[in-house]
Amino acid sequence: MLAIADRWIWDFWLALSGIEWHAFYLQAPKSLGDPEARHRNARIGHAVSQDLRSWEILPDPFPVGSAGAWEDLANWTGSVVRVDGTWWMFYTGVSTVDGGKVQRIGAAVSDDLLTWEKVSPNPLSEADPRWYEKLDFDVWYEEAWRDPWVFVDPKGGGFHMYVTARVAAGPAATRGVIGHATSEDLLNWQTQPPVTDPGTYGHMEVPQQISIGDRHYLLFCVPGWAQPGVDNALTGTGYLVADSPLGPYRPGPTPFVHADRHGSRYAGRIVFVDDGPMMLATLHHDPDGDYRGEISDPIPVIVASDGGLSLSPMSE
Repeated sequence: MLAIADRWIWDFWLALSGIEWHAFYLQAPKSLGDPEARHRNARIGHAVSQDLRSWEILPDPFPVGSAGAWEDLANWTGSVVRVDGTWWMFYTGVSTVDGGKVQRIGAAVSDDLLTWEKVSPNPLSEADPRWYEKLDFDVWYEEAWRDPWVFVDPKGGGFHMYVTARVAAGPAATRGVIGHATSEDLLNWQTQPPVTDPGTYGHMEVPQQISIGDRHYLLFCVPGWAQPGVDNALTGTGYLVADSPLGPYRPGPTPFVHADRHGSRYAGRIVFVDDGPMMLATLHHDPDGDYRGEISDPIPVIVASDGGLSLSPMSE
């Protein structure tokens, strides 16, 4: 697994270059004491592997912004996409100005996945009040617009970004959706209506869009506490299914790829190797509730005849 003795590591995103997998992940020092303090101290880390099991830690890709910048407090989850030989990393930033309560999205570019340059001193995307909730402490504790998953339009018409978001109206406890933005050039983004419906979750975190055969999946993770009205709700990585990468998305044959009571695995990512689809996930909590902060080895994903996704029994 990917583990660092003096740091918690959690949400991550992957890029394959040749035979090397590059993992970018959130990290914070264990010297903070309280694992919940990691969010306000998160920095992006970097490691490389040829087998997704043995990892070499590399220098961090870039620091947070300078004092007063839109991302001077912490950087959070993102994704990497390669376009015309250039790697683009989209990531979340939060600022000291608003106490880290407003999430925005920026980007950096690289020729080799090692040396990165931020493309703008300003964020490229943020919540649009036409569709999405803005900061209102009477409704929710933050303004959600994070965890960008960027991919090329399947018909060649530019790019899409899926994000963790909340709609602007409706019961406060179930406004969570996957938000949507589009771009022709990766720099200028136009916000679109969400690609999922509200009414079930408080938030849907760390989205990932993948395709297996003629089915298209939208993965997300959700904690038990963000599923109001569900008795003994599970924590883990869920998924939706569609006939197109752009939706409309509907519930799958089962609600989760993997979930359990204590949230042992969270923020799962599916990758494709010679042996088929595999999922890596953050190892969050052990059965006693202690936080682990490590990234698992890959586990085979079983794709049922009805399109349902689950992990191989070897994961248990």
